[in-house]
Amino acid sequence: MSDTQHLFKELIHSRRSVRKYDQNTEFDHKAVERSLELAALSPNSSNMQLWEFHRVISEDKRQQLAEICMGQNAAKTANELVAFVVTPYKWQGRAEMNAAKIRKAFDGREDATAKRALKYYEKLIPFVYRNDKFGLFGFGRKILSNILGLKRPMLREVTKSDLRVCLHKSSSLAAMTFMTAMRAEGYDTCPMEGFDSKRAKKLLELPKDAEITMIIGCGKRTEEGIYSERHRVDNKEVIISH
Repeated sequence: MSDTQHLFKELIHSRRSVRKYDQNTEFDHKAVERSLELAALSPNSSNMQLWEFHRVISEDKRQQLAEICMGQNAAKTANELVAFVVTPYKWQGRAEMNAAKIRKAFDGREDATAKRALKYYEKLIPFVYRNDKFGLFGFGRKILSNILGLKRPMLREVTKSDLRVCLHKSSSLAAMTFMTAMRAEGYDTCPMEGFDSKRAKKLLELPKDAEITMIIGCGKRTEEGIYSERHRVDNKEVIISH
């Protein structure tokens, strides 16, 4: 095992979901900034980057958000809270951004690869991401997908709700990168799904179509912040070879 592998293994093993933080220890908010910059490099669907990371630093807003998080200790004792948010309404701008990058990367080329890449962002992405209030576009895409899928492999997750799942998966990847980076900084985190989403969106001044994937508490762990020894299902039950 190389030194890099060993360090990464130690990092992963040392990361825990910590539910109580030491509020008497000095906290470096720059560590959160650095960790979020790394989170922004996380893999995400079609490089659309339909996410935002909202930092709650002020004591007043942290207390309000902690109450919205059902008064969990991981929120009440955190030095900073970070909300990972998905922004599906920004898809057009992001598709145009990616298409522009493709044009620049393939400047002067007219080969099949360049044409296929541009078609992806200028035709396929709008087809999949454009939705109406009632989800009728998605229903139509589902029917088309099933018909085409009779003769060849076909993407089946094409409805509005499928897209929602896709965006939250990308946001979760960024959240995991963030938590790992914070552990490398010497700090601890706890991802929370238990919160009043309506009140949280209002506090963070999020638009109607934004959704919060999770809220992460950050700080220095206390001994009582880890409730028990880590335990996992046996790997034989979850690691399956074909």
